Amino acid sequence: MVFMLVVMLVLMFMMMVVVMMVVVMMVMMIIMMVIIMIMVRRRSRRKKEEDKLMMMMMMVTMTMMALMMMMMMMMMMMMMMMMMMMMMMMMANNRFAVTLTVLRTNTLTPWAPTLI
Repeated sequence: MVFMLVVMLVLMFMMMVVVMMVVVMMVMMIIMMVIIMIMVRRRSRRKKEEDKLMMMMMMVTMTMMALMMMMMMMMMMMMMMMMMMMMMMMMANNRFAVTLTVLRTNTLTPWAPTLI
């Protein structure tokens, strides 16, 4: 039971880290968009070519944001799967199955600490 509690704590910590990463990425992207908008406002009087450049920059930032969101969604899915597995093992309550699931999760996520 103690082992299971430790595992649950670690998973919760991972979830918190992922959420923090998502928040940071969103803030960064919003700041970037604001800066680009200001640049566009300033340079709109002078030339049209620079406007095209700014549009390109905006497109790049949007694509980056979409990619980041995809990555974070994948991470969240992984974490949810791990949580489900751990809950199931808590229900089953046999050590062999627990070690198997931990091995599987570690193969999925190399950065996860070895819980065995």
